Amino acid sequence: MIESMPKSIIVGIANVDRRRDFTFPTSIDSDKKAYPTTGSSAKFISFLGNELQPYIERKYRTGAKTIIGQSLGGLVATEILIERPELFDNYMIVSPSLWWDAESLLGKAQKKLKPAANRMANIYLSVGTEGKQMEEDVKKLKALVEQFPDGFKMFYAPMPEEDHLTILHNSIYKGLIMLNARH
Repeated sequence: MIESMPKSIIVGIANVDRRRDFTFPTSIDSDKKAYPTTGSSAKFISFLGNELQPYIERKYRTGAKTIIGQSLGGLVATEILIERPELFDNYMIVSPSLWWDAESLLGKAQKKLKPAANRMANIYLSVGTEGKQMEEDVKKLKALVEQFPDGFKMFYAPMPEEDHLTILHNSIYKGLIMLNARH
């Protein structure tokens, strides 16, 4: 019998300012004005890789590492995939806010996206009926990831019956089943 989900340690990170922690600096003046605390995702990513993961590994027996992010959390998960792909084995990216900073992360992905050396990462990507820009941005990310079939295994799950407010739970459930069934 295959379990629906492997034994897991779930780590939730309390956050007081998701715009600060989940966004990189923007060049868009109106966003800087509307959201003055943005732009510290590099610190958050450093915390994950240099403090949190080593702490968990010292305290517990661990296996595959999975990050789950939706909206701005999906933006930072995508940034990690591009900048530090070795941090996670599985990326569950749901409705990522790739519109941030005039889609500059997609432009960076075009140049920088590459698998971590000698490691395969699984990427589950999902989007609902959430507007043309978000839906097209997800398709662009999917196409970029698919350029590396030897380093990334793509699981794409469009969920047209869901919107930005309803997609998270159903998408995570479906993603965990898909990722677990492929191991």
